[in-house]
Amino acid sequence: MGRSRSLAVGLGLGLRPRTEWNDPRRGEAEPELVGPSPRSGGTARLRAVGASDRAAEQPHGGAVRPASPVPPSGGSREAICYSTPVAHADVLVIGAGIVGCATAHALAAAGHTVQMVDAREPGQGATQASAGVLAPYIEGHESGVLCTLGRRSLDLFDSLIASLAEDVGPLPVYERRGSIELAFDIVARTRLQRAGEALGAVGVEARWLTASEVATLEPAVGNGARGGLHVPMHGLVGAAALTAALEAAATRRGAQFRSGVQVTGIARGSANRVAVTTSAGVIEAEHAVLASGSWAGQVAVEDAGEVPVRPVRGQLLHLSLPTRRLTHVVWGTHCYLVPWPDGSVLVGATVEDVGFDERATVLGVTGLLEAACALVPELSRATFVGVRVGLRPASPDALPIVGPSATVPGLIYATGHFRNGVLLAPLTALLVRHLIDGAHDDPALAMMAPSRLGL
Repeated sequence: MGRSRSLAVGLGLGLRPRTEWNDPRRGEAEPELVGPSPRSGGTARLRAVGASDRAAEQPHGGAVRPASPVPPSGGSREAICYSTPVAHADVLVIGAGIVGCATAHALAAAGHTVQMVDAREPGQGATQASAGVLAPYIEGHESGVLCTLGRRSLDLFDSLIASLAEDVGPLPVYERRGSIELAFDIVARTRLQRAGEALGAVGVEARWLTASEVATLEPAVGNGARGGLHVPMHGLVGAAALTAALEAAATRRGAQFRSGVQVTGIARGSANRVAVTTSAGVIEAEHAVLASGSWAGQVAVEDAGEVPVRPVRGQLLHLSLPTRRLTHVVWGTHCYLVPWPDGSVLVGATVEDVGFDERATVLGVTGLLEAACALVPELSRATFVGVRVGLRPASPDALPIVGPSATVPGLIYATGHFRNGVLLAPLTALLVRHLIDGAHDDPALAMMAPSRLGL
């Protein structure tokens, strides 16, 4: 595909390459890892199209740190728009969570020039509260659209992780040791046994474990489990580190990122471009990808209804033991446990319809602690490291919204992933890249088409 010129204006939108490694065991960024400068070819002087605009207050709450370019609550800054030379880009990615960073990486790796904007730093939305579970069959669903999409995306992870290791170094946490979903009563036991049989019938390795076999594989699990369903292909990944690695690898291929930029509107622009209104001016690009998660509904799209995603709060606990006590992702009735090699255990997660409230709550934390200690009694002596909060974007039918806009040519939706953003990020990125490259025939696109929701 030939290069296109995109328009980026505004003093505050001086895009620059940046990379940070976010260690998911800590709430702050590790020392900056600087990649090489973006490709210098193809620069152009572009005309200004926006008047000065005031930056909107950045949404933040809970443990989220406001991006540094945005002033404290109640403050504002002027974005002085004027003609400025920038590296040309053919794609603007709106949102720097796991889906946005995966998309930017896939496009940059395919040779596209990419700009990415977000009101926050990368991974500081729903991604920061993700436990990184890679388990399309975790609840025993052997069929269905979401399961089909999850399995296809899971199959992309090994190659993605290997590619990132070559580009920016190995991720600290990526494992495919499997999951165990526990049954504590006869109803759950019957359900999981039947689910295991159904999975086997479609070629998915799954094995029913007796109570004694559960105790052998996971001796730290407390008494009371009547057995469990073991799915060996499942795994886990450090979500924050994966997001940072994707951004780093995209940056090394010339992608540019800018935080502190709020997007408010998308419309048809000049010369078949997409015009994106931001707190720092108007950006025109040949393609725009709306990957802003729960905030996608706050972006007005020309001639389209509001993007029907609602924020669902998830609270995730971080506990720590001196040594690793679990091998698998363990799924109980009221929580799941994600063990890391260093003894950390992530406990997830609440599901709360509370709007854009990103506070951690006593009720949420104590409920998860009680459920975790009931599963693994030894966790009552663990160190409480912290709690993270994220707003997960839920669509009306619980399926992602991925595909082209019916009203604004060049706009692609990539939102509504709810609790499966990390799992579905590689597939979403692949589909968006195919769309931009002109391929519209992937059957997964029909499953997630925005048109089903009138977009």
